[in-house]
Amino acid sequence: MKQQQWHDNAFPQIIEADGTDNLSEYLTRAKPQLDIDLAKTGAILFRGFAVPTVNDFDSAVEAYGEENFPYADSLSNAVRINLTPRVFTANEAPPETSIFLHHEMAQTPIYPSKLFFYCNIAAAEGGATPICRSDILLEILQDENPHLVDDFANKGVRYTHSMPGQDDAASGQGRSWRSTLGVEDQDSAETRLSDLGYSWQWLEHDALRVTSPRLDAVRTLSDGRRTFFNQLIAAYRGWADERNDPAKSICFGDGSAIAADQMQVAIDLADELSFDLQWQSGDVALIDNFLVMHGRRPFKGKRKVLASLIK
Repeated sequence: MKQQQWHDNAFPQIIEADGTDNLSEYLTRAKPQLDIDLAKTGAILFRGFAVPTVNDFDSAVEAYGEENFPYADSLSNAVRINLTPRVFTANEAPPETSIFLHHEMAQTPIYPSKLFFYCNIAAAEGGATPICRSDILLEILQDENPHLVDDFANKGVRYTHSMPGQDDAASGQGRSWRSTLGVEDQDSAETRLSDLGYSWQWLEHDALRVTSPRLDAVRTLSDGRRTFFNQLIAAYRGWADERNDPAKSICFGDGSAIAADQMQVAIDLADELSFDLQWQSGDVALIDNFLVMHGRRPFKGKRKVLASLIK
């Protein structure tokens, strides 16, 4: 697998084993160095380790030794199915659906710091996970369009999307408002939304349209690097179903419109910089959610890629 090179670091970093090494033991032993490497490169692929089952993956994440970010506690748009308390399906959207580049849950005020992915079954065709260094994207965008970067940094962004009353697995944004908010009735939903700073509108057929508070579109990391930390590309390109229109899904944090040509600049650059992680069964990837965006290519055949999040 040919890697990209950014600031003298390979992207993604690849650590290969001979098929018998125990990933749990390796993660426990190597964690201090892995944390240093992850901060530099943003993504590490573990290939050739013995990870035959979901429980083996769960044990490996547990061995890494950081706090679980439960899917049930998230405000994710996606329908997912928990297989263990730590492990769940990455997205139940149909295989022909593209999931565009995003930082996990950056469209909400609550998001994980890191993600593990596990390929239990590789797709017969397609199904790669594109990943993109968000700091590199912002560096180049700053050089090409500094005014746009200033707008993203200073104004922030708001997201609008509509949720069904019950989970809709046919949509990449099909998680119900009951599941998303962890409530059973409209009064409880409104209380939770108010606490989170959202505005909302009830729609026909028990659907709910929400708009986030102002959220950052640019994040500054602890070492001073800035990243394009948001869900703008995914929302603008992909939040489409019977309830949602991508063209109405985003605006600047002050309510002003983000022009189509402005978004296209960021989209084209992100596409150019993306690296397709071509899965092999048994692969595990660790991703810094503040540094790297990810997505999903369409696929054919059975594909089973699972996820686990870290606070």
